[in-house]
Amino acid sequence: MSVWEVCWKSEALRDLERLDASKARRVLAQVRRVALNPRPRSQGGYGKPLGNKGGLDLVGLCEVKLWGDGIRVIYGLEEREGKMVVVVVGLRSDNEVYRLAARRMRRR
Repeated sequence: MSVWEVCWKSEALRDLERLDASKARRVLAQVRRVALNPRPRSQGGYGKPLGNKGGLDLVGLCEVKLWGDGIRVIYGLEEREGKMVVVVVGLRSDNEVYRLAARRMRRR
């Protein structure tokens, strides 16, 4: 099983830096685990496809949740290059992560 290359949008790196060190380590560990198979669960992977959330077009993006820390990691896949692109790291309780993901993907 090959590991996908993990790339971070600069904004997602800033999101990660805002977390306390223990949460940031857990996010990084989760991202490494997901990189083993970041495809949607329907394809045997770890990701939950987002589709349309609250009127936002998030088709092509997936999320994983760190339940204990209340954090969502939203990412997209570049299948041909074998890349997993982390778009947003944010709080689960706040739907702002979906708005941020939509905005950041428009600026590709």
